Amino acid sequence: MKALFIILDGVGDRPWEGKTPLIAANKKNIDYLCEKGINGVLHTIDRGIIPGSDTAHLALFGYDPYKYYRGRGTFEALGAGFSLKKGDVAFRVNLGTVDNNLVIKDRRAGRDPYKLKELFENIDGIEIDGVKISAKHTTEHRGVVILRGKNLTNRVSDIDPHEVGVKVLKCNPLEKNAEFTASVVNKLVDRAYKIFSEHKVTKEREKKGKLPANYLLLRGAGIYEKIKSFEERYNIKGCCIAGGALYKGVARYIGMDIIDVKGATGTVNTDLKTKAKAVFDNFDKYDFFFVHIKGTDSASHDGDFDLKKKMIERINSEFISEIKDLDCIKLLTGDHSTPVRLTRHSSDPVPLLFWSNDVRKDNVKNFDEISCAEGGLGHVKGVDLMKIILDYMNKGEMFGE
Repeated sequence: MKALFIILDGVGDRPWEGKTPLIAANKKNIDYLCEKGINGVLHTIDRGIIPGSDTAHLALFGYDPYKYYRGRGTFEALGAGFSLKKGDVAFRVNLGTVDNNLVIKDRRAGRDPYKLKELFENIDGIEIDGVKISAKHTTEHRGVVILRGKNLTNRVSDIDPHEVGVKVLKCNPLEKNAEFTASVVNKLVDRAYKIFSEHKVTKEREKKGKLPANYLLLRGAGIYEKIKSFEERYNIKGCCIAGGALYKGVARYIGMDIIDVKGATGTVNTDLKTKAKAVFDNFDKYDFFFVHIKGTDSASHDGDFDLKKKMIERINSEFISEIKDLDCIKLLTGDHSTPVRLTRHSSDPVPLLFWSNDVRKDNVKNFDEISCAEGGLGHVKGVDLMKIILDYMNKGEMFGE
């Protein structure tokens, strides 16, 4: 059997006036699979641990993040299409808005991508103290920066303080041999600020009433090293269908193929039907399909309950409706919870739905945080999920004789 693994980013929530977005949403196709399958709740890292999207996805594919995680920037860079070499240090980037005192006014420059590609191109290829800089815009306000040179490490702190109304941070070494890397980062950020502040794109954005994108908010330094691939570990060929660079990057890191889908934007406006079509178009080529949908998390981070509910309803009607009768194992879950009221990730487990022709069906009828907690799978840890999938794919290995 083939497997279709669908991850709704940040889908888990806490009740708001008695309901979560999943409870409030009209989602009959999702609930149909829930009723016909077996359900549970998933702690992607472990109980009480607040997962990052990067560490959570490693765990979901069976790679213990405590062993394999080397920083998020690596995944962002791979997802943006960069080919990395051992020792490259990569950062994820927000282009943010700061005032003349370097106080952050908006960490995302209004989420407006207008001509941000051009700003990144103006720092791509520069060299600082013998270190070559590569830079690329990805989606919305986001991008990637890579340092390539000698004596680099990812053991440096973030520039981004992760809040508005405060000054940007300096990059500091987290260990003694990181002083050179921190120095290069600080010089890069200072130079980029001067370039961006004087650039015609900044002036154009302001004339149009848009926020200037004048500061590189670097974070999540990662260093690249090659690991054993998904196919080598499990003897199955996997592919990734996603819009966001991070999720493509995790998939590339473990050796999955990336299926580029027109209209897969990694935003709430992503084209869900083309993602479903991509599954059908490539069904004969792969054993394992990883489909990532970002919009539920974006709505949560913006504190928008109604938008998250509507995104779930879109997923139900535009994606799940297309694939619900496909003859394969189906899993639906999240990488972490992002409660709307918190606008951040939390340690709450996410609901987990598992459908197969011969699954031990339970009595759960609604896919949500409360109902699934009563399901037959109970509480599952992220690193254990692939073992269950492999068994149903007839790819599991017996322990003992």
